[in-house]
Amino acid sequence: MAKKIKTLIKLNIPAGAATPAPPVGPALGQHGLPIMEFVKAFNERTAEQKGTILPAVITVYVDRTFSFIVKKPPVAELIKKALGVEKGSQKPGRESGGKLTRSQAEEIAKIKMEDLNANDLDAAVKIVQGAARSMGIQTE
Repeated sequence: MAKKIKTLIKLNIPAGAATPAPPVGPALGQHGLPIMEFVKAFNERTAEQKGTILPAVITVYVDRTFSFIVKKPPVAELIKKALGVEKGSQKPGRESGGKLTRSQAEEIAKIKMEDLNANDLDAAVKIVQGAARSMGIQTE
């Protein structure tokens, strides 16, 4: 029989660098989970992606056990990495934070495809370009 699910916790955590400090500790602690157990498991599973922020979805069961899945990095993170910038424009719409080429947008869309609500690459590229524009980054 499947375990009864108590709740889902969604967190964005730096890969290989989770600590019991916020946001992880309080989020897990309020459900009575073994915080260090999660921190160790997450860090082992994401060690090779160190430096990237990864969304984790933690499933908490009624018996105080848990399982988790790690998703692909957020689109904004992938855009910053592709352009080699630390952050988008401080004033999106007024100042440019860089330029994202169509091929860069396609690369990001391919990486992120399984997490996006898109049926084909074109739709996924449009999602990526929209995210770039909202960061003040020009697209072609």
